[in-house]
Amino acid sequence: MYKFHLLFSTVLGIGYFPKAPGTAGSLIALLVFWFFPIPLIYFIALLIVLSVIGIKSASIVEEKLGEDPSIVVIDEFVGQGLAVLLIPHTVTFFLIAFILFRLFDIWKPGPINKAQELHGGLGIMLDDVLAGVFSNIILQLIIFSGILNAAI
Repeated sequence: MYKFHLLFSTVLGIGYFPKAPGTAGSLIALLVFWFFPIPLIYFIALLIVLSVIGIKSASIVEEKLGEDPSIVVIDEFVGQGLAVLLIPHTVTFFLIAFILFRLFDIWKPGPINKAQELHGGLGIMLDDVLAGVFSNIILQLIIFSGILNAAI
């Protein structure tokens, strides 16, 4: 069972990328969600399922490899998915979603950093879930403000 959790938590091995595996995991998520758009209800269900299994898998891998191993990137995959949830399917918005998510994931302001203090897979997943939510909120504000209407 460990091999399944290792494969799942590394998003089929993406977590082994030699430089910046978290960024690689986010980029793969962005590409998957770009090239394989699915109806909203299935997208939300997918993110929930990935999160639940991700918590379990990240916990199991963390027990074996130590605290928050860098090869675990399912958290970035889900967080990036949340960042693009309900945003227009345009290159501009997907690029902004990627940048915002990576910034929130790296800087970890306020509650994002606090979430990371939780133990096990929940802590691994929750900080990236919050980074995705914060990114999406910023994007929604940009969309509803019309700031980028002229640029798109």
